[in-house]
Amino acid sequence: MRRFLPQTLPVWVLLIVIAGLLISQVATLYIVSRDRAAANDVVDLYRLNDRAFSLVQLMHDATPEERKTTATGLFNSTYALTVSDTPAVTSSIAGDDELAELEDILVGRLSKFGITDARVRRDPATREADDASGTAPGPDIGQVERDLLVLAADFAQSDKLTASLRFADGQWLNFTEPITPVGPILSFDSLPLYSLIAGLVVIMSIWSLRRLTAPYRMMETAVNRIGKDLKSPPITESGSREVRAAAKAINAMQARLREYVEDREHLAAALAHDLRTPMTRMRLRLELLRKSAVREALAHDLADVESIASSVIDFATFEVTEEKSERIDFWSLVESVADSYDDVSFDDDTRSRGLICMARPVALRRCVTNLVQNAVTYGKKAHLSLRRSDNMILLTIRDEGPGIPQAQIDAVFGSFVRLEQSRNRQTGGLGLGLTIARNIARAAGGEISLSNNPGGGLLTQLRLPLAA
Repeated sequence: MRRFLPQTLPVWVLLIVIAGLLISQVATLYIVSRDRAAANDVVDLYRLNDRAFSLVQLMHDATPEERKTTATGLFNSTYALTVSDTPAVTSSIAGDDELAELEDILVGRLSKFGITDARVRRDPATREADDASGTAPGPDIGQVERDLLVLAADFAQSDKLTASLRFADGQWLNFTEPITPVGPILSFDSLPLYSLIAGLVVIMSIWSLRRLTAPYRMMETAVNRIGKDLKSPPITESGSREVRAAAKAINAMQARLREYVEDREHLAAALAHDLRTPMTRMRLRLELLRKSAVREALAHDLADVESIASSVIDFATFEVTEEKSERIDFWSLVESVADSYDDVSFDDDTRSRGLICMARPVALRRCVTNLVQNAVTYGKKAHLSLRRSDNMILLTIRDEGPGIPQAQIDAVFGSFVRLEQSRNRQTGGLGLGLTIARNIARAAGGEISLSNNPGGGLLTQLRLPLAA
């Protein structure tokens, strides 16, 4: 269920706005419809009361035969009118309180004309009225006449109010009054207007949300870019006051981080570089000593110190070195690295040729070399394969070593992490090769992953984006 829910704040807010709009529209339409129905009921009762007064005023002094003649002249299908000796409404009890109150009003108002009893009931529309109203207006009539015909058809199909009024002589006046039809709130004419208003509200909501969330998107993009490249250009400080303040804060943070990192990189590089001078003097002095076991041991230790200093310089100057990104034929680069080792085999697949990426040439070569060297050192032999995977270049390096414990796969990317616990630099290394390689790959927009091969050995995969 959770995967079907929105995962971003703007979508949540947009859904809330749309839901609120729908609820408010439905509630408004319901209230309007209810009020219209209530108003129509009052109007229908008023019309029946008014018509009853007019008819009784017209007929109260007439003889029974004259009343029938008058009723025949006023009769039509919509407003039926009859005079008879029996009432059309046989029940003397009204169907609801409103009609009962109306009966009392009619008797009280018309008693001066000799009305002694009044009965009113609500009748549903008859099937004959529905069939008779099915005549469609012709194409050549005007709009006013068309509207009148449609309204007449609606009245013919609507329910009726039937009233029976008894004169003092016992004769009953029966007539019907059509209930005013309640038109639909939404019609084909009004639906486009409602849709237009709802669409404008949604569009304005989307625009407002994009304006409100712009600083968050800008900060997310800027932080991701800084995480990949600390030397990326600062973001533009433009827009509203809040956006400018956020951009200014991010730029200041990036500048402080760059100064912090560069200070320590230069410090590490300077320390490692300055170590070379005393180490050179120590080597010269060793040459003056006679050959002995002590001299050989000191020479071996001095070589380890020089190796450590060289690795530290490479690690520290990775971000300091200014090198432009270029288009690189990655297949040729991998082939040249593989040719430098006797224990490396390269799957020469012609389909993998011509894979171009954008990266710093020297740094990318160092990255591939570190991975191959790592495989050869710990896995004895390395088998390289290169292919394209979607819009990525995939370099797979499989060695024949013991692999890495699953719990330590992520840890080996840390600085100065060595799984080989001996103090021999030839077998244990310094623990910076994978760190430098991953930093170079990420700077080029790629990634390095490690996994244990089911058939034995370690699988190292380098992914780099193809150049446009």
